[in-house]
Amino acid sequence: MSDMRTRLDVLFGSEVAAVERAMAEFRAGRPVIVAERDEVMLVLGVEALDEEIAKRLEPIAAGRARLLLPAARLRRLGLERSTAGAFALPSLDIERIAALALKIDARYDAPVSSVSPLDDAALELAALSLILPGILAIPADPAIAATANLVRVDAADIRLFRRRNVADLKIVSRAPVPLEGAPETQFVVFRGGEGMRDQVAIIVGRPDLSGPVDVRLHSACLTGDLFGSLKCDCGDQLRDTVRLMAQNEGGILLYLDQEGRGNGISNKMKAYALQAQGWDTYDADEVLGFGLDQRRFDFAAKMLTLLGVRSVRLMTNNPLKIAAMREAGLEVAAEARVLGRPTSENISYLASKRDRAGHMIDFDALAARSRISD
Repeated sequence: MSDMRTRLDVLFGSEVAAVERAMAEFRAGRPVIVAERDEVMLVLGVEALDEEIAKRLEPIAAGRARLLLPAARLRRLGLERSTAGAFALPSLDIERIAALALKIDARYDAPVSSVSPLDDAALELAALSLILPGILAIPADPAIAATANLVRVDAADIRLFRRRNVADLKIVSRAPVPLEGAPETQFVVFRGGEGMRDQVAIIVGRPDLSGPVDVRLHSACLTGDLFGSLKCDCGDQLRDTVRLMAQNEGGILLYLDQEGRGNGISNKMKAYALQAQGWDTYDADEVLGFGLDQRRFDFAAKMLTLLGVRSVRLMTNNPLKIAAMREAGLEVAAEARVLGRPTSENISYLASKRDRAGHMIDFDALAARSRISD
């Protein structure tokens, strides 16, 4: 039986599967065992913690639990940190835990210690799971953990998960999908690359793959792309890019499932709620524990490579995307800026992207576009 299990593990990639199961458990609000050699830890996302769960975990914690928080959240608590840290939890006081991990006006109330590689792996699991990055961590006895009815995952597999997903990226389906203004368009669906979510390449026209291809990396924005939100310029960028590709020599738009700069739709709405109270877009994310941008684009470069693209004319304002394509080995032969319509609701958001994240946004060009639209 053990030999058969070993063969099946090799065939179906048990390392990736274990991380995917752990992600599903985290998103469902259930604890997971994270292990590395002889060190074993029970971890749970703080947003799932309530009085009943705390009561059940208290005997297991026995005063040894810690609250893991990323550097961004620690800065909001008043600590100048560039790395994650941990607060000791003598008891599972959910009011204190919620204040440290979630409250807007909270300040740190105790010394913060450095985190271990195992702790970092737990925080990475939270990021992969698109939950808030606050983790309750409890050391566990290896013998007891081995018999617990909980998903167990190795820290090394968590660290390697994104890289393995990029390596395993593959095309799973494709079909022509005529679009308004771009009737000769094909959708190509990829599996892998970012968590358990499919990614899409939209090939507009018949781009010449032997030379530089017009390319846009477009992170999904449900509110802007589908519903026309006035808080951002995403919908304009999406539609204008496809229209320009159709009018010229064609191109490829990668529609990447990276809602809310990689934080997920739930956390994006939490950030929007803070923005409604007057917070800047990046400050709102930091209150929640997120840095400037959680997105990665290595899998986007792999998608282009699988499509036969070697050189791109990148349609973007974001220097991170340009650097990522070059780092992945693609030639960035040229760049083009992509401007949406400025509105009273998005102008401060656009200014923040320019001033705080280095996006190349020309406000004179935006003003000119606004006059033309009027």
